[in-house]
Amino acid sequence: MTRILQFLAAVMVVLGISAPAIAQQLADDPQLIFQKTTVWRMLSPDATLDTYVIDDPLVEGVACYFTVPRVGGWKGWAGFADESSVTSIACRQVGPIKITAKFSQGEEIYRERRSLFWKKMQIVRGCDPKRNVLVYLSYTDRLIEGSPQNSTSTVPVMPWGTEQAPKCGDFVNP
Repeated sequence: MTRILQFLAAVMVVLGISAPAIAQQLADDPQLIFQKTTVWRMLSPDATLDTYVIDDPLVEGVACYFTVPRVGGWKGWAGFADESSVTSIACRQVGPIKITAKFSQGEEIYRERRSLFWKKMQIVRGCDPKRNVLVYLSYTDRLIEGSPQNSTSTVPVMPWGTEQAPKCGDFVNP
């Protein structure tokens, strides 16, 4: 029994140390825009659709709006509920686009846990260099089996005011 407790303590320390390193690579916490109740509950938290916005951490001038369902009830409140795999996303140019670093196709910009251990929702970025379009994909995966639920959004890289538009293909790692 003591070895099990030591192992669990070691795992918690490793996760505590590695979490900040992972968080630095991803976008800041999303900003909640609004919630819409889908299931009203009298004595516990409601089930909701939560709509958020995040700014792309490497592409200034692009914001992604996404909606995820939240399970209500006491299980949802305590974080033990297995959240739905459904996501939606819409990304838009909100200012002059400036790509600040090279990136890989399918690079993760945001990740959120959707169940206690096994499921996570991710937003990844890519580039269609032929059309100079940034492509964003939101999807949910599981450790054991994946989920086909996904949503895609595109942002044509366009000039803003007098600023020239960069070519996204110039910033994609080969």
